[in-house]
Amino acid sequence: MAKAVCLNGHKRPAAGREDAPAARKRRKEAEGGRGPAEKSPRLSAALFGEDCEITRDQLYELLKYAALGKCHNAAQPSWCRIYHQSHLAGVVVIVLHEMSQLHFYKFYLQFKHLRKVFRHRFTLTPSANFLASLCGEGANLKPQNTAQGLTSTSSECIPKSSDLQCDPIILKYGEKKQGLTSYILTLEEQKKNYYPMKGSPGCQGYVHTECDQQRTDSSPLFGLDCEMCLTAKGNEVTRVSLVDAQGQCLLNELVKPETTVVNYRTRFSGITKKMLLPVKTRLPDIQTRLKKMLPPDAVLVGHSLNADLQALEMIHPSVIDTSLLFARNEGRRFKLKFLARAVLGKEIQCEEKLGHDPAEDARAALELAQFFIEQGPAKVAELNLEMLLTTEKLAEGSQNKAAALQPQGCRVQKQLNELPHLSKPCFLECLQVTGQKPLLLGRQELDSSGLCQSNLSASNKQILQRALEDVPLSTFSIIQFSLGPEYVTSPFLAGLGEKVRSKLTDMLTIYAGPFEEGFCLKSVKKEFGRCGPMRSLTVITETYQPYVCIQYEVLEAAQLAVESLDGAEVAGSCIKVQRPVTAAVLDCDVLIKELELDVENEGVIYVAGLKKSVTEMDLQEEFSQLKDLETLFLPKDLQSGKHRNCCFLKFQKSESALDALEVINGWTVKGSKLRSRNALASGHLWRWIWQMNHSSGKQGGNISHEKIEQLSDTEQDLRKKMKKLDQHIKKLYRSLQNNTLCVVLFPGMNSTHGSQSGLGLMGIKDDGGRSAC
Repeated sequence: MAKAVCLNGHKRPAAGREDAPAARKRRKEAEGGRGPAEKSPRLSAALFGEDCEITRDQLYELLKYAALGKCHNAAQPSWCRIYHQSHLAGVVVIVLHEMSQLHFYKFYLQFKHLRKVFRHRFTLTPSANFLASLCGEGANLKPQNTAQGLTSTSSECIPKSSDLQCDPIILKYGEKKQGLTSYILTLEEQKKNYYPMKGSPGCQGYVHTECDQQRTDSSPLFGLDCEMCLTAKGNEVTRVSLVDAQGQCLLNELVKPETTVVNYRTRFSGITKKMLLPVKTRLPDIQTRLKKMLPPDAVLVGHSLNADLQALEMIHPSVIDTSLLFARNEGRRFKLKFLARAVLGKEIQCEEKLGHDPAEDARAALELAQFFIEQGPAKVAELNLEMLLTTEKLAEGSQNKAAALQPQGCRVQKQLNELPHLSKPCFLECLQVTGQKPLLLGRQELDSSGLCQSNLSASNKQILQRALEDVPLSTFSIIQFSLGPEYVTSPFLAGLGEKVRSKLTDMLTIYAGPFEEGFCLKSVKKEFGRCGPMRSLTVITETYQPYVCIQYEVLEAAQLAVESLDGAEVAGSCIKVQRPVTAAVLDCDVLIKELELDVENEGVIYVAGLKKSVTEMDLQEEFSQLKDLETLFLPKDLQSGKHRNCCFLKFQKSESALDALEVINGWTVKGSKLRSRNALASGHLWRWIWQMNHSSGKQGGNISHEKIEQLSDTEQDLRKKMKKLDQHIKKLYRSLQNNTLCVVLFPGMNSTHGSQSGLGLMGIKDDGGRSAC
């Protein structure tokens, strides 16, 4: 795709880096002549053309500079600029877990607040586990205080009362000893904690262990644990361990993933490329072996066992989850490593070992369950695990007291320099070192391996309520909202993607006619080609008189054809021009109108009818007389690299763009008559539409019509959820202080049906409640 260029004819400076006179002028206009004490922070980002794609590292640059500033040697981001960073009231990052551009544009009409407030948008390269990567792989973020199901790093840990009657374990189980059946998760608990269940959405094709015999207090216990690597599909199992009630290892097998490994996570999984090379065992082999090994009344024990069963793609009816068994207040969970040390007196997951040992973890979880059953809830409550955990944290803190005697500036810089090397920058650790306490709220928390573990006892509404209370008290906050498991399965996303592609195809397609027999096809192609780049043109002869079907590459071209050629005389015939009449395009007019009003398209117009021989220099010369013209973008075909016969013009003021529309229509450039209209997809959306339009049938195979139709009910529910989510973000945004940088992230995802690019929206809240440029 072509670079956007400035009017002066030179290639535009790096995004966000204006020439000095222009920068001074803009700053002066933005500050309105106010004194230094009244300066407001301002965000400048030239996200136009191919500069719309931002990497994870570039996002780190922005967040790190916004949070730390020059005082802690954080550099201005390379792709945008924050003026007066020290005047920022805070930074709020809203992460929409496992959502992508696909979700934003599929439910574009539902996101009323997002599309009207945030004028800066960018494509984000997808990440398999975005929250973990945001915090840095293996980051040492210790949750210190939580509301129900919410991970928070903002408050001090306060020991709970020693009164056993108030202990969460006693409140949940009572004081008397009970048999193991009392601790097996109920169906409701399994559903609440994302356990794979028969008939649940996303569990089609999962293997049932067929252990359906009624459980008794004498039923055998088996410890299970898996290690996963990151693959093109997501998290795939690469090692499985099963131990019996005596701690004997029955199974400890390496498994070859179905798809290419992206990250072995050797530091935590212990798996290396060399280890998997000779492995022939596949997931179906493990599933068969587990079915044969488990007796009909087997009870599986594990720590957050739902993740292991999801990775194994297996359903087992009776499980004991030690992360839930050792209950904590407000839905929090103890880590397995801590429980093994505090309850069993065993050290597991030692740092000197390369990765976790799944057999060791399975045995530890099993022994923890056995201890709980044999000793009873009262004995476990007497251990006062909350106090033990607090004591450990205080001990860790006391080791750093000597460092506190150093001068603040030197100590901070030294600690920043001594942070462990991570594969990606971990600015949250930098915040903690500098004395700031970042707030982390959501239904995901980081475990010791850097993976996100589900903590699902809080709804999005509860997360919002906590955010409204705690965000004003923190200078840096990450708020994560999530969807249900049925909305993030690969089959559902593949079907959703196919429906979006189908709708885009219909919106990019027009039918024109009728024409006379023997009409001049060349004239038709020339006339409709003046509206924009065509992907295909087909003559339809099944009708009484011939028609043509044209598929364009950009939305503006199809809309321009409908608006300017419907009822016109083309090739000697008065024709009608319309889009195909399908259910998908019934709301097309509404969608086009909302895209025109989108804050991102303010001051941007689309111009078509250019000859392919025209250059950027030619266009700059032709359009130089247009008032307030800021940037010109001449797109290229993403495959051939050739210029298309259209361009986008961005103006500093919306009024100037409207004036330019009247002037340009009918202009002739190098013998070619121009047509123009308001832009619909000028920035990152142009590229995304092109990719979606050229990806049909390439990712994950073809999705059957029947399966797509089956999505309707789930899609309707999701539409309501998206609308509610937009309202949550609106409430949170309105509660923010003025001069707060707010970044909303659809992280994107990788799945068996291909990757989906993420989307970022950002802005600094001003007095009007809208993001300032």
